[in-house]
Amino acid sequence: MSEHTHPNPALHALRERWSVIADLQQSVSLLTWDARTYLGSAGHQRRARGIATLTRLRHEHLADGELGDLLADLEGTDLVGDDAALVRECRREVHRAQRLPGALVARAAQQFALAEHRWARARSDDDFASFAPVLRENFVIAREFAQALAPDTHAYDALHDQYERDSTAVDVERLFAPVRTELRDLSSEIAARGPRDDSVLRQRFDRALQARFATEVIEAFGFDPARGRLDATTHPFATGITRDDVRITTRYADDDLRVALFSTMHEAGHGIYEQYLPEAYAGTPLGGTVSLGVHESQSRLFENLIGRSLPFWEWAFDRLRAVFPHQLAGVDGPTFHRAINIVTPSFIRVEADEVTYHLHVMLRFELEQALLDGSLDVDDLPGAWNERSLAYLDVAPPDDRRGCLQDVHWAAGLIGYFPTYTIGTLLSVQLWEALRRDLGDVDGAIRRGEFSGIRTWLTERVHEQGRRATPHELTLAATGAPLSAAPFLRYVREKYGALYEL
Repeated sequence: MSEHTHPNPALHALRERWSVIADLQQSVSLLTWDARTYLGSAGHQRRARGIATLTRLRHEHLADGELGDLLADLEGTDLVGDDAALVRECRREVHRAQRLPGALVARAAQQFALAEHRWARARSDDDFASFAPVLRENFVIAREFAQALAPDTHAYDALHDQYERDSTAVDVERLFAPVRTELRDLSSEIAARGPRDDSVLRQRFDRALQARFATEVIEAFGFDPARGRLDATTHPFATGITRDDVRITTRYADDDLRVALFSTMHEAGHGIYEQYLPEAYAGTPLGGTVSLGVHESQSRLFENLIGRSLPFWEWAFDRLRAVFPHQLAGVDGPTFHRAINIVTPSFIRVEADEVTYHLHVMLRFELEQALLDGSLDVDDLPGAWNERSLAYLDVAPPDDRRGCLQDVHWAAGLIGYFPTYTIGTLLSVQLWEALRRDLGDVDGAIRRGEFSGIRTWLTERVHEQGRRATPHELTLAATGAPLSAAPFLRYVREKYGALYEL
């Protein structure tokens, strides 16, 4: 990293300026995390204003002409390697900021912060009508963002690019098409085998004990408690305030062990990525995560490819039974493994099995495009949601709380985000195949509770790369091939074909 061995005054000046931007983002992230976890109901109005103020200040620093001039000077020099990548990534963020009016950025920050609070209340009360005006305004703002960012591009593409760079709706649909066909066929084949018993999971499980076991698991995975924490919230999320301050959350259910167990594993995957980003570039774009698809690959890998695997439960089940001896008396690891891998259509995306999960994602992908282009009115969303749920999953939610109000994303302004869950899942399996080729007996290591080799491999090929490469370049370097649905489809067909004796 040349600027550390041969300091470049202009690069030093860039990093000094960017440290202020990073500090402001830390403050916004911390205030937002607190609003989603511990803030009392009366505090959201002023909190939203504070978030908007700090977001506007950060934007002003990003869009500042002197910063643009500094980058232009650096772009005229012979930078190579990480130095060139740092300037490239800073320019990408500055270019985006310069296209967005500061007033719009502040208005959006305040609106989305308030919308999250109103969504949580509407979800709890099953009251979509109270949330509809807020959601309508969120999509108005999203259209304004898209128009400012890329006026000659489809609005959805402009928004989706914020989360999955260089990806478009056409690219997403190209990936989704074979997944949609195969998963619907596989779901039908599994349904024909008849229902399976998951009663072992649907008992009373003390929340404090659930937290104790989940914490043991994620620390074994590699999540460092000295540099992070786990809390409860309405909709689980992860926030990397810095690489040494990573907050993850989960949601507990007293009568279903799966809810907190797998959401905690999922968010821990996000948290591990954030904790092992390149330290040398902390506080700069180069030290950030490269895309939400890559981010989701880490969460889905720990949640599914490890957490739902038989080798994992050959290690973990006796530990779980020691925590819940009464509930798991007479149950063995393979029985438990079959129970957590039951495939059945469900209402809630975050609680869905590996086969039907992506049908939930596709439903949202289609609906948010329709809401964005105006072909679907917000008032008609509940009915459209239920119709597509019935078409994709053969179930219609009995209420909006388990239908169109279940996810926080649109309330938080994360429009164009949903495809990254499937993109990340496809990448997770592709990474997993490469990891297994490189490390050898991965199943044996998991059975012994040895996860450090897995975490180190992921850190070297994903986490520590930061934004040195694009998502496409990172995928090629780590796996030897561009992103493809084939490894995932092979994985689900083999795993669930064996579980259901297809």
